[in-house]
Amino acid sequence: MIIGAPADAPVASAAVRVAAPSSSSDRATQSDRAVRLVDRFESGLAAPICLTWELTYACNLSCVHCLSSSGRRDPRELSTEQCKALIDEFERMQVFYVNIGGGEPTVRPDFWELVDYATAHRVGVKFSTNGVRITPEVATRLAASDYVDVQVSLDGADAAVNDAVRGPGSYDMALRALENLAAAGFRDAKLSVVATRHNIGQLDQFLAIAERYGATLRLTRLRPSGRGADVWDELHPTPEQQRVLYDWLLRNGEGVLTGDSFFHLSAYGQALPGLNMCGAGRVVCLVDPVGDVYACPFAIHDRFLAGNVVADGGFGAVWRSSELFAELRAPSGAGACASCSHYDACRGGCMAAKFFTGLPADGPDPECVQGYGEAALADTTRMIPRSSVDHSRRAVPRSGGRGSGPVPLTLSATRPAGSVSPYPPARACEESPVIRDH
Repeated sequence: MIIGAPADAPVASAAVRVAAPSSSSDRATQSDRAVRLVDRFESGLAAPICLTWELTYACNLSCVHCLSSSGRRDPRELSTEQCKALIDEFERMQVFYVNIGGGEPTVRPDFWELVDYATAHRVGVKFSTNGVRITPEVATRLAASDYVDVQVSLDGADAAVNDAVRGPGSYDMALRALENLAAAGFRDAKLSVVATRHNIGQLDQFLAIAERYGATLRLTRLRPSGRGADVWDELHPTPEQQRVLYDWLLRNGEGVLTGDSFFHLSAYGQALPGLNMCGAGRVVCLVDPVGDVYACPFAIHDRFLAGNVVADGGFGAVWRSSELFAELRAPSGAGACASCSHYDACRGGCMAAKFFTGLPADGPDPECVQGYGEAALADTTRMIPRSSVDHSRRAVPRSGGRGSGPVPLTLSATRPAGSVSPYPPARACEESPVIRDH
């Protein structure tokens, strides 16, 4: 899954661009503008600024932190015609663009047909990929379009760090895709990185890789959902690394996209560029491969299921009439964070991160930079929910390979030469994700 995440919204980007004031008076005026935007967005918009659409759960990789536990295709996936009907609705609602992910969206045989249909109907497309299908020919096709953006996932600035999370060979595959895009003249691809304990020290290297291929670096936050719940304790940055990340973003934030992933870090002091708010059900949402609509791309769980585009009268009906979305858009207090002087900066943090670590919605973020999250996590009585959506590998693979249970993460500097990484996939794919029955 893309992952990650939601895309960087154009309106949010407009707010980002006021984040470099030239004087104290400019800073105050721009801060007021950002506050007014947040107040307006918190009550919800007539249509999402952007939405994430996972076309398939099928994937040729099995990343240990995958938000949607992708791997195998769901046989109930929306058909090509249902997808086109959904795009028609996006056009009527004037959804500016969709962030297409998965799974690996390019393995759907109708993927390019749907991309062409969307752009022909004035719906821009940003799609996230691990690079498996970005051949020189595909890169040339993409370079000819003004309405398609490509985001390539990479979670280590070298193969040792990346492949430990995303699987053997995935580092080379991602760089090959970036190289093909650059050679074809594709302008401003995105290099998408999930910030983890093992790659915080590589931020400058990621930026150099992006610059090498004429791309823009995009950093997103690790959330403890999907398979990410199994490795969050081992992978999420330490408090010391959170500060390193914050300082780095302050220095480089004007040239780095974040999709408002790190607004919880604003409690360190100066607000990071962006809206610094949770947009779930207000300005963003997720449509999954079977048409279920979730409030947030990071919260694939029944608690955040707003409806279904087939069963509930279309996407517009769900967006406008969902009880869940009405609940999220209603005014709410700061809860347990009300007495914290940093609340206006961090807004209580990420809803999904709190939910999937068993913390209350009105409590502190598990990575609260003031340390309140650590105290909350120490409560051994908290119940940690798990999503019912899991498309990981079969428990007993047909060819006798590794199983699909919780994946141990081990980064060893002394791995023997020629040894195989101990996490899935042992091969590119244990079961073909390519759909043949549409």
